[in-house]
Amino acid sequence: MSDIFDPGSADADTDETVAALALSLAPGVGPKLQTVLVQHFGSPRQVLAQSYDALLAVPGIGEKVARSLAGPELLAAGAALHQQCRQQHIMLLRGNQPGFPRRLREICDPPAVIYCRGSLLPQDDLAIAIVGSRRCTLYGRRQAERLAGGLARAGFTIVSGLARGIDAAAHCGALNAGGRTLAVMASGVLDIYPPEHSDLAGDISRQGALISEMPPDQKPKPGLFPQRNRIISGMCLGVIVVEATRTSGSLYTARHGLEQGREVFAVPGNIDSIASEGCHALIRDGVTLIRGADDVLAELGPLATPACPSADVTVHHPRELVLNAIESEILNCISSAAVHVDDIVRSTQLDSSRVLATLTVLEMRRFVRRLPGNLFVRQ
Repeated sequence: MSDIFDPGSADADTDETVAALALSLAPGVGPKLQTVLVQHFGSPRQVLAQSYDALLAVPGIGEKVARSLAGPELLAAGAALHQQCRQQHIMLLRGNQPGFPRRLREICDPPAVIYCRGSLLPQDDLAIAIVGSRRCTLYGRRQAERLAGGLARAGFTIVSGLARGIDAAAHCGALNAGGRTLAVMASGVLDIYPPEHSDLAGDISRQGALISEMPPDQKPKPGLFPQRNRIISGMCLGVIVVEATRTSGSLYTARHGLEQGREVFAVPGNIDSIASEGCHALIRDGVTLIRGADDVLAELGPLATPACPSADVTVHHPRELVLNAIESEILNCISSAAVHVDDIVRSTQLDSSRVLATLTVLEMRRFVRRLPGNLFVRQ
């Protein structure tokens, strides 16, 4: 948790964090307007230091909003919220601080503050969203669990929205595979919705995190669900839609993903299935059809990311990012052309017993294949 701002710490940024919380509480100021204000004045603290007239001069700011931003009540509310987060052990992440999801920072309207129950780790940078209908079929639930489990075992963090149906199946699939999963909520992180997912939310917070841009006690409202969908897609390399009707909210997540430059995938259903009409429409419009985790991994292709073990290591497959430094070094000596174990030892300058043991591990995990004559090739 060292990369995440702790509201209980005596940090010099505390005043700026309180200001960011206060700005997020301002009536009529959503994510887009927050972005406009911060870009105009430089920081949340500077926004709240402006006069009524200065605020009114900003495009999109009306008299009511300018009056609320210029009043002292907002800062007091931000300070009280900051204290609540400290007491409830809720982590606060601001967009310009280490620990804030890198990809989320790059979207056009990122949240100014994220509330987090659990932990965000560097490995969560390799994340993929799995979303779909609340009223899913048994087929859809099984596919979501299977995809989440396979991708979690490949090293992906699974992101979804804690909703009934496909979302819950995706979270469960990742948890059952021993992987990490993040739930992006439309309500606050202390107000679990739906309430029957209270135990699931607890499991997620221990094996990932509950995340929201809403204050911790915020009740769910219809308009907040489409708003949070941009965060689900924004945190991820790609979005998978498992089952969706033509009016499913998960299609908004897919659209956000396309607008953000993310890869979008869809799982086909029966040709006459109403539950899969949205997926079929996505596929017809050019979204990639997938049958399983291997299709997703193949489509994403080679990745270049700071999570790579070293600058000299080439990552050919997303799941290679979960390897340790020695495993990555040895794997990097092997290509689609067969190479002898002695050549691998010479290339790495590691002890031969260590190389042989590591090759056995890589073989068991299906990264390499052993050929007769102590030759190895990549899988």
